[in-house]
Amino acid sequence: MFETLSDRLQGVFRKLSGQARINETVLKEALREVRLALLEADVHVGVVKALLSAVREKALGEDVLKSLSPGQQVVAIVRDELVALLGEGEAANLRFASKPPTIVLIVGLQGSGKTTTAAKLGGWLKKSGRYPYLVPADIYRPAAIEQLVRVGQSIGLKVYEHDGSQQPLEIAKQGVFEARRSGFDTVIIDTAGRLHIDDTLMDELRGLKGELAPSEILFVADAMTGQDAVRSAGEFHEALELTGVVLTKMDGDARGGAALSIRHVTGVPIKFVGTGERPTEFEPFHPDRMVGRVLGMGDVLTLIEKAEEVVDEKEARALEKKMRKNEFTLEDFRSQMKMVRKMGPLSSVVGMLPGMSHIKESDLDTKAVTRVMAIVDSMTPKERRAPQLLNGSRKKRIARGSGQTVPEINRLLKQFAQMKRMMKTLKTAGKGGRKGGRGGLPFLGR
Repeated sequence: MFETLSDRLQGVFRKLSGQARINETVLKEALREVRLALLEADVHVGVVKALLSAVREKALGEDVLKSLSPGQQVVAIVRDELVALLGEGEAANLRFASKPPTIVLIVGLQGSGKTTTAAKLGGWLKKSGRYPYLVPADIYRPAAIEQLVRVGQSIGLKVYEHDGSQQPLEIAKQGVFEARRSGFDTVIIDTAGRLHIDDTLMDELRGLKGELAPSEILFVADAMTGQDAVRSAGEFHEALELTGVVLTKMDGDARGGAALSIRHVTGVPIKFVGTGERPTEFEPFHPDRMVGRVLGMGDVLTLIEKAEEVVDEKEARALEKKMRKNEFTLEDFRSQMKMVRKMGPLSSVVGMLPGMSHIKESDLDTKAVTRVMAIVDSMTPKERRAPQLLNGSRKKRIARGSGQTVPEINRLLKQFAQMKRMMKTLKTAGKGGRKGGRGGLPFLGR
């Protein structure tokens, strides 16, 4: 996410941080490079001008220029201005109606990911304790209704099923009626899109808005389309008065132009982002966390939240107890690996760690987790609990069963032994009241 922009900005800031003192000439050159980085990332020119003007004014202050670490202060100023640009303090949560059901209208151009977003939003709401109901109101795109039914049901959501013979407004009204009758508190309506904005599309959406009085009108934008997404959001907002934006395909957006421009240009807050194809790869938008990722400062809070979603608390406590007693086995190690897989693509997990954003997909051995799981799965329960039993013949059997090699099995066992020694050391260090450490993961770099 934002790899190109992140690399360029971090390069500029490394130069600044290396300066003992910063004068106006040094700052001017640094801001010129920041400007180029933002423009190359397809950030709106008005946004670039506003950002650099604010940074220049604050960075030339006497307190910054005479400080002992002026470079770090300039980085902090850029960070604060980027956060403000993206909507500092704005709640990502939805507005709910005082009398249920809350109606959420999903709008946008064709191909932006509206249908998938409707299902992902429903899944997020369900996880948050609400009872969402999906209504497919796109009767023009082939298989749009079937797609929402299939995706929604795959994650345990109820969907209003119909044959598409009625007009979108009648479908939406009937869907809301069914939701109210069945006790659902939120209705998510997936509307039709077009390849371009036209009067027919807007008239249909205005009719839906007028009849249904939705609490939220969310515009779904493909982040990879850059300024096209910003322009489309502006036109939809002018016609419908949007309440929020959902940016999809953020995992494939190396530039970041749409994310850094859309809030400033349209005045509409970004509420959610889609970070992958899986239903769970959908999260509320936090400006400060996003800027942390862009500037290489990491996003530990989101990482913790993702971990909490996949880690069973009872299992985690039992695992920590085993670690403290140095009873950690390959079965426990396998459980840890399964948790890591649930957290999403390895590159996105690593990218949330401070100082690790420079690590790319190509730098990681993304199949390492799969190989380790295959090796451990090919062992007997007894071998997992007592790896010292693994002699030459057993290793050959495991290699055949897992499709791996004996050297790879030896490498895994060596890493596991290193982890055990590390835990023992941490346990000894923790006798004074400090907690013992948690187990690490095998080396995942290429």
